[in-house]
Amino acid sequence: MSRKLVRPRDNRWIAGVCAGLGRRYGISIGLVRLLFVLSIVLPGSQLLVYLVLWILMPNEDRHPTY
Repeated sequence: MSRKLVRPRDNRWIAGVCAGLGRRYGISIGLVRLLFVLSIVLPGSQLLVYLVLWILMPNEDRHPTY
């Protein structure tokens, strides 16, 4: 897994957090989004984690060099 954890500039819906997680860990982006939406009905701090990741995950470079 050599990809960095970044929010991609394409394929974003809100902030790109789910897309970044899916790309980084080789999981379908749609599956990550579905799991996040389903997790909202469970008790916990999912929205807070999403907001923290939104703040901490950098945007993808316009011209990646990897």
